[in-house]
Amino acid sequence: MSVARFWREQQNRYNFVGTKCGSCGRFFFPPREICTDCRRKSLGKMENEKLSGSGKIVSYTIVHDAPDAFKAQVPYMMAIVELDEGPRITGQIVNYPQPDNDQDIMIGRKVNSVFRKISADGKSGIIHYGYKFKLID
Repeated sequence: MSVARFWREQQNRYNFVGTKCGSCGRFFFPPREICTDCRRKSLGKMENEKLSGSGKIVSYTIVHDAPDAFKAQVPYMMAIVELDEGPRITGQIVNYPQPDNDQDIMIGRKVNSVFRKISADGKSGIIHYGYKFKLID
C-alpha cells in the first residue's frame, strides 16, 4: 500500500469523525475517550461517529493581520460553528466574498463543512488539508 493511500484510507483523516457517548448520547469533536457529563458511566461506551459537518454560526471575526502563511488570504473570516450534533468548533468561512461587509453574514447562518487546502510546506511541498465551512444560501 502506498503512503498516500494509507493516509487517505484513515477514517478520521478526511471525515468529520467524533465520538458519541453510549450512555447519554452526547457528541464530541475532536473525539474523547470519556464523556464530560457521564464520566465513569461512559468508560468503554464511547463510539466513533461520523458527524454531518452541517451547523450554524454562533460567533465570528474578520482577520485582518495573519501569520505569513495566510497573508495572501487577508482579510478572511473565522467562525465558531455549532454542528447539528452539538459540538462547537472553529473554522474559516470560505465563500464570504466581502469580509468587511457584515450585513452578508449573521449569527445563526447555516454552513456546511468542506475539505480544503490549509497550507503547504515550502520546499518539501507537503500540502496540509482540513475542514473549512461554506455558507449555505
